[in-house]
Amino acid sequence: MMTFPYLSDLLRTLLGVDIPLPIPMFGLFVALALAVATAVFKRDVRRAEAIGRLPGKAHTVVGDLAIVTFIAGIVGARVFHILDYIDAFLQSPASMIFTRGGFSIYGGICFGVGAGVIFVRRHGLPVVPVLDAVASALMLAYGIGRIGCQVSGDGDWGIAADLALKPDWLPTWLWAQRYEGNILDVLIPSPGVYPTPMYETAAALVMFGALRSWMRSTRPVGSIFALYLILAGLERLLIEKIRINVRFSVGDVIFTQAEMISVVIVILGSAWLIQTLSAKRLWLRCGVGVGLLALLSACIMVK
Repeated sequence: MMTFPYLSDLLRTLLGVDIPLPIPMFGLFVALALAVATAVFKRDVRRAEAIGRLPGKAHTVVGDLAIVTFIAGIVGARVFHILDYIDAFLQSPASMIFTRGGFSIYGGICFGVGAGVIFVRRHGLPVVPVLDAVASALMLAYGIGRIGCQVSGDGDWGIAADLALKPDWLPTWLWAQRYEGNILDVLIPSPGVYPTPMYETAAALVMFGALRSWMRSTRPVGSIFALYLILAGLERLLIEKIRINVRFSVGDVIFTQAEMISVVIVILGSAWLIQTLSAKRLWLRCGVGVGLLALLSACIMVK
């Protein structure tokens, strides 16, 4: 499947015109993700205002909050990527800092949420209801951003695909792709690699739907963002099994940066979700805890 690193590449293929528009397609999708997520976020802030969890004018700061978190997220995404490739950074810092590629989604989330919390506190708003309001928007933005990864061929693809494992009913392009013309100018041998950005987009849309369904009823404060942490962490744990990433080791344990962070946020999200449940329903807390622990263990052990 072809990729389109720049807008001019897409126009050349679709319309047959050669217009010099060196606008990165990934950047366009990031901008789209920001715009859509901001709209969803503002809608959910208004909903939180309507049920009394946020003051009536909270929605007026959504635009500024989105810009602050976006800028911090870009910085964080770059920092976490550098941490994965620290040796290369020490050899050539400028090339690592100013390259168009190399972003870590977890770095973006950590820095973005951190900056957002500071912003929210300075504006005198309660932090947890704001986190609940932004949860589904973050998930949707992630899915849209991964479309940009797929279209531009930015290197966020998977390991070499094993066609012997492909179900007969599944189209080959959903199992293996070569990302011809990718922005990294990498030649991928046949049959190709797993198109993990497509899988992550599909998963993000499903998880976005799950969060929206969860939000239809009035839930305990904090439970929505806790569920977001659990879903995001479990999804990343699974996709890491077929992604290309730098791996670290501690003793006999081998892991990627994303896997380590995923385990942490799933545990934090699980503890937070359990804490929001009624103290009188101990059996429910225990059941949820055991179920989430079993699910986390299964995701870690998947080969």
